[in-house]
Amino acid sequence: MSQAVFPFISYEDAGAAMDWLASAFGFHETLRLKDEQGRVVHGELELSGGVVMVATPTPDYQSPKRHAASCEAARRWSAVPWVIDGVLVLVDDVDAHFARARSAGATILSGIEDGGAGRQYRAADLEGHRWMFAQRHE
Repeated sequence: MSQAVFPFISYEDAGAAMDWLASAFGFHETLRLKDEQGRVVHGELELSGGVVMVATPTPDYQSPKRHAASCEAARRWSAVPWVIDGVLVLVDDVDAHFARARSAGATILSGIEDGGAGRQYRAADLEGHRWMFAQRHE
């Protein structure tokens, strides 16, 4: 079965986010479309056979990280290590993936643990979006 659900994530700077997601989480860029100002209006990244789409929607958009810096409620709900709104990605080697993400500066929200999705960890990206990476139990 081919992918039927495509996560779409907004970034204040989708171009920088695409570069960072490739470096920190191992995504591979497959498409980058820019507007006249050079902003990424549509980008596609692939990992483990799945595609995530990203864009910079408007100059008024605020990332979760920026929102939490100016909003007490957002700061409180961001204080927990859980993936509140985010994406679960299955990977082949969660230990290697964790090491790569940590060395690239990802905000690690939890160490590697066994959970419902398998052996997993949680991290936030450069703009505060939350990700869970899991390796299924064999």
